[in-house]
Amino acid sequence: MVGARRIAADDLGGDGVDGSHVRAASGEVLRVLGAHVDRDWAVPAGTLEWSCLATAAHVAHDLLAYAGQVVGRPADGYLPFDLTVSPSATPADVLAVVAACAELLATALDAAGPQQRAWHFGACDPSGFAAMGVAESLLHTHDITRGLGVTWRPPAPLAAAVLERLFPDAPPGPPVEVLLWMTGRAEFDGRPRRTFWTWQAARP
Repeated sequence: MVGARRIAADDLGGDGVDGSHVRAASGEVLRVLGAHVDRDWAVPAGTLEWSCLATAAHVAHDLLAYAGQVVGRPADGYLPFDLTVSPSATPADVLAVVAACAELLATALDAAGPQQRAWHFGACDPSGFAAMGVAESLLHTHDITRGLGVTWRPPAPLAAAVLERLFPDAPPGPPVEVLLWMTGRAEFDGRPRRTFWTWQAARP
């Protein structure tokens, strides 16, 4: 499957979160989940109520929505369109949609200027949309692998990039453990699992 390789340092841009991070996260999604498309994706994705298949479709939905925001630049809400995945789509089909939507977002980010803004509960810059795309990809891949019984952890460089851009209040610590704790997926350093969380993508 395209993109099925481990993340290398050269995959990531040097300044802020950008299209290279989105592509790296998408490649990790395909690398990890693409090896398990023959499993039962109707099971719940970790602690979510969604199935693994619905969770993967949700990732594609959000990546496409972020791409639309970056290109359309609406100032007061999300563009009124949606992604519909065919009910007959297989896990491999849905991963192909995820890859396509990730590339649409990455391409939009490549063309966006740093001063460009679009709405996401306030004015959000391209790095915010990039970080959200990476976060959705990593966190829901974590959920899906838990549902499928696959051992996997998000790559630390991508987790660190998400924390730096979206979670300025994150405590110090290993980025993967901190990211999973910040998003209610694990305990961390004696702290109980969070029951409410949000990220901060908007910026002046």
